[in-house]
Amino acid sequence: GLRPLVSTEAPPIIFATPTKLSSDFPVYDYAGKNKVPELQKFFQKSDGVPIHLKRGLPDQMLYRTTMALTLGGTIYCLIALYMASQPRNK
Repeated sequence: GLRPLVSTEAPPIIFATPTKLSSDFPVYDYAGKNKVPELQKFFQKSDGVPIHLKRGLPDQMLYRTTMALTLGGTIYCLIALYMASQPRNK
């Protein structure tokens, strides 16, 4: 005969299985210390530098590369639109 595709039994209740607290697990050495408070102080310093350039040269290079690619892509799209709008010569 035909069998149902879906099981007719109810799945087990999620909260029925015992759960371990995070304090039960060992703390691993490779996790390192929490750097968030230090980074918060660093980024909240009012030194007149924009937030996206606070980390120095890597941020400047990333920002300049992003701006160059954005400008290049915009120019490329405008040229492609101009070429597409011109009639073709036969």
